[in-house]
Amino acid sequence: MKALILQHVPFEGPGSIDDWLAEREAEVRTVRLFAGDALPAPDAADLVVAMGGPMSVNDEWFHEWLADEKRFLAQCVAADRAVIGICLGAQLIASALGATVGPNEHREIGWFDVEAVPAREGRLPFPERIRAFHWHGETFELPPGAERLARSEACENQAFQIGERVIGLQFHLETTPHTLDALLEACGDELDPEPFVQDEDSIRVGLHAAMADNNRLMSTVLEHVTRGLAR
Repeated sequence: MKALILQHVPFEGPGSIDDWLAEREAEVRTVRLFAGDALPAPDAADLVVAMGGPMSVNDEWFHEWLADEKRFLAQCVAADRAVIGICLGAQLIASALGATVGPNEHREIGWFDVEAVPAREGRLPFPERIRAFHWHGETFELPPGAERLARSEACENQAFQIGERVIGLQFHLETTPHTLDALLEACGDELDPEPFVQDEDSIRVGLHAAMADNNRLMSTVLEHVTRGLAR
């Protein structure tokens, strides 16, 4: 399997996704868009994972590569590649396919419950409820052809699926101690007291309670979109 990681900032890496890919001896290529790396052709990868980042999908005036990445993601979806978007990555998929992305009513930072919504047979078997890690202030509307998979108290659209191979997640199932440390170091000044923003101590406690369940669900998502692909 050939995997492509689209990385938008140095401090938001693939976390537990790296372990899943290593176990399958995948050929992994990381495109560091923030450093000017060029995007390959859509047929260069079987699996594309677009990671998170603090910028908005609407910041093309400042990050010129956002427009190129959106075109690339739209091409990958059209070519039936396995595509996963995480937080900003999910918003980029939605925007690339014509959906609106903008501020959510509440910022959501920390460990908060996500609950499944009814889905048709063949969709990702999302758990009825899971305490997932969030770090976002914007959200996506559902793009055409997408089916909503999950919601939370603070954010109505938490996950979507398009066809069998495209999944967008507003939250961070890939979180590990290393990725959490990096995010807190880079963005810890965003932890202002708000209804759905936890303090650093609560976030670190939540990691030990929920990381294993999150990482297992991340593996399930990866397995789901890559079913039938060559190993």
